[in-house]
Amino acid sequence: MIKSVLIFNQLGKPRLIKFYEQLSISTQQEILREIHLLLSKRSDNLCNFLEGTRTIGNTDTRIIYRHYATLYFVFVTDMSESELGTLDLIQAFVESLDRVFENVCELDLIFHFDEIHYILNEVISAGMVIEVAVQEITKASVEAKRLAQPDTDASRFASFGRGQSEDASNSIATFLSSLVINATVALTIFVIFCILRPRFKRVYAPRTYAVEKERRPKPVGKGLFSWIPAALQAPDIRVIEQSGLDTYMFLRSIRTMFIMFSVISIVSASSILPVNILGTMKQTGLNSLSMGNVDPKSNWLWVHVGVFAMVVCWCIWTIIGELRIYTHLRMWWLTHPQTTQKAGASTILLSNIPRNLTNTQRLYELFSVFPGGVRQVFVNRGSKELEKVVKKRDKLACKLEARLTKLAVESLKAQNLQAYREELELVEEIARCNRDIRKARQNIDKMPKRSSALVMFNEQIAAHMAAQCVLDFKPFSMSQVSMSVDPQDVLWYNLEISPWSRRIRGYLSFIATLALTLLWTGMAAVLSSLVQIKSLAALEPFKWLQRSPIALGIFSGIVPSLILAVLMAILPTVLRLLLVLEGTQRKSLVGLRLLHRYFFFQVWNVYLVTIFSSSIFQIAIKSVQQPGRIIELIQTQVPQSATNILTYVLLLAFVGAAKEILQGVPLAMRYIRLLVRAKSPREQVRAEQPMDFKWSDAIPTHSLVFLMGFSYAFLAPIVNWFVAVYFGLFYLIYRYQFLYVYNHANWSMGGLSFPKSVTQMMVGLYISELYMLLMMVAKLNAGASAIMRVVVCSLVVLVTGGAHLYIRDVFMPAISFLPVKRAVDVARNPMLKSEFPNVLDEDGEVEHRFTASERAARNRAFAMYSSMVPKFAIKLGLRLFPPSAATAASSSDEEATAASSSDEEASADHKRSSRLGMADQAPPLADSLDAVDLAGEFSSPELRAPAACSLWVPLQDPMFGGVVRELESRGQGTVSVVTDGTLVTAKFKVKADPDASFEKVFM
Repeated sequence: MIKSVLIFNQLGKPRLIKFYEQLSISTQQEILREIHLLLSKRSDNLCNFLEGTRTIGNTDTRIIYRHYATLYFVFVTDMSESELGTLDLIQAFVESLDRVFENVCELDLIFHFDEIHYILNEVISAGMVIEVAVQEITKASVEAKRLAQPDTDASRFASFGRGQSEDASNSIATFLSSLVINATVALTIFVIFCILRPRFKRVYAPRTYAVEKERRPKPVGKGLFSWIPAALQAPDIRVIEQSGLDTYMFLRSIRTMFIMFSVISIVSASSILPVNILGTMKQTGLNSLSMGNVDPKSNWLWVHVGVFAMVVCWCIWTIIGELRIYTHLRMWWLTHPQTTQKAGASTILLSNIPRNLTNTQRLYELFSVFPGGVRQVFVNRGSKELEKVVKKRDKLACKLEARLTKLAVESLKAQNLQAYREELELVEEIARCNRDIRKARQNIDKMPKRSSALVMFNEQIAAHMAAQCVLDFKPFSMSQVSMSVDPQDVLWYNLEISPWSRRIRGYLSFIATLALTLLWTGMAAVLSSLVQIKSLAALEPFKWLQRSPIALGIFSGIVPSLILAVLMAILPTVLRLLLVLEGTQRKSLVGLRLLHRYFFFQVWNVYLVTIFSSSIFQIAIKSVQQPGRIIELIQTQVPQSATNILTYVLLLAFVGAAKEILQGVPLAMRYIRLLVRAKSPREQVRAEQPMDFKWSDAIPTHSLVFLMGFSYAFLAPIVNWFVAVYFGLFYLIYRYQFLYVYNHANWSMGGLSFPKSVTQMMVGLYISELYMLLMMVAKLNAGASAIMRVVVCSLVVLVTGGAHLYIRDVFMPAISFLPVKRAVDVARNPMLKSEFPNVLDEDGEVEHRFTASERAARNRAFAMYSSMVPKFAIKLGLRLFPPSAATAASSSDEEATAASSSDEEASADHKRSSRLGMADQAPPLADSLDAVDLAGEFSSPELRAPAACSLWVPLQDPMFGGVVRELESRGQGTVSVVTDGTLVTAKFKVKADPDASFEKVFM
């Protein structure tokens, strides 16, 4: 017979007391104190059986216990009960509690003592054991809850959200609090943006004045919402011209994800969601909307499997279609005049060159085998002394420019010219530096050679062929070849790292990344555990949370996601530094490599550890104790992480999107920079430049949201709606930001980031398929129908793997380099260079049976819809609804303008990249390749530094004009002063005209 059941914590505080004998209250308390005293002194590696004491019942009584975390479960029995059997009974009782309360803890025993007693009564009655099967005990508890509510289909819909669980991670309160707060904050920020946008053009539309005229978008009206049509109505060709192919493909990927989840949301809401709600597993709260609410033996699971198979196949078809379109656009971009007219398009950068080949003649001979031959070769040289002189000269020039600007303002204000002896000393020092630079450049052949060189070919295709060839049989010899060279993009100090050192650095960087992953995992786990409501509610300062359901929901829904977002914002800087230290030779390549590394980090730390860890750990811990339960645990635990994903997506969708468009920090920093640092016209123009977009942060983050959404798209379909909202909001915002705010000059990879996004999307498909397969395997005991569902899911995985291999073997080899056929087609038909490509035409020919305007309209329609709509449907639509004459003419005019102005645009792009620097010069264009000097225009910064500099200052006072002339005289022809495009206002403030800086000052 069982005499009593006691549950108390390590401090001896009782959580459940049940005596099956008549004893006074004082005796019961004495027994509790004595048992606690006995057990608290015992080590966990000692036996779980004790003999009773005089107070408890002498030697005729046994004390049998188990210690779980902070709680002791104690059964006091007589000699007739088996000790081992009683231990198993305690385990069954605890497992029953764990199933009912989903990871039971001490707080559940406090707030649900009535349910605890009910479950105990199902196990023991009058001291006799009546049930030991965990499933039967749990079933009885579920039935008791069901009897307390009407069992109708209407009641199941109406009872959505009235879950009985107090676990905040799965409660309706958590979800609704997160939704309301995030939506409110986002709406407030959007309203603030709409009000501030017309008033702060410097922050919200800098591209309308601070870039070349050819790249400026159409002005936006002053209406609160006029920015929305301005962003959505801009044609794709204009987006490519203004912001480049990388921007266009990034926007396409966001739009594709938005369309995918919009379709999935509609399909799942009309098929999967009703089946889940009408399920018979009596799940509560948001869990009633997941697959876990469907009976494992129900044939309704075929709805999930069928929708899953069709949607995955459609998504794969869409991804392949997007890659087909991207391949055509990539080839068009490589041969477009805007690309080919840059000298860097036909130039390669070699590193790891052996000493015996660091000779111009030897390199000429080596590369002359390629079509068209070699135009120029330059072996890089370097001088630490010259580098120091150039930096000193630039620093002095900036200082002098600021002092002259101040002198010009003060002389105009006081109508009196102040002393300027220090300015004369500065210009003399600058002149000496310029003479040293000129002397060094004249003796460039005497500088030590480096193990890198620049090779310019006569034909673009020759550069692409050379980049793909094995150039030497010796290990690591000339193994590093870079295409489309831009001197601003090269990390020159990494070119001289030896191959072995670079290899060792790569291994160390990889190890450091793994260590950083584990470190961040620990930090995220600690912070997440600190803000878990049950852990905090046990502490005295936070006990008030249990008394306030609103505060409980707010804290559980916002704080963990906010802490996680802050942690992940710091990470890219650390990973980028590791890649640079590893020896990566180009800034753009650092960004490309960071895409996958940061994505892996986010998948591990954000998705698996922080969001999904609760389900993983529960499955692991409970399956170790009872291996036979792992199948059942997968069915119940996996869908329960959907709420964590919902709260994270809500935070990013609303607050993240609003934060992106408000640009609060740049808004403040731009004006602070103008007040504090912009002491000259040049600094003012620099402060007005559009900000750079953080590509390496944004792309992995959006891929992570796609992965999170798709992995639960069929298990908990409510996730789909919010992921669709996320991508829809970001697509709208990014359209505006790239047209009116962001500068793309520092990320010009010709769309090479898009294949990285595709790979990350495929990871999302694989994880979704793995979840669905595991869920179906977990339901195999349902008979032959369940086996067929597993077979269908397995076939979907095989189809995805085959599609992935097809993508890797067919598309990936064709995107990095210019195919020979494309080069031949362009040489035969020059119209292909500038005309928007037909993404459905595999022959690369121009359809002459259509006019230029008709071809433009058709090609854009194919590029817009062919990845998701069959080819015949698009052609039928064009036949039934041909584009209007005005639209076609507008398209034709835009493409004609793009083709005719490509020379000017390319020239302006190069000038823009360097005109604001003291020493940098832009790479030349193809029409002047014969005059290209690789040593002076493509080499390291100290070799490209000119031996003269221009100072930009305002001139309105005639007396100050004498100062300018004297300064130029002291500069001895190496210092010039430009006064156009800047003035001092009536309030004695310096104002610079960006147009003047583009057209006059730095030509």
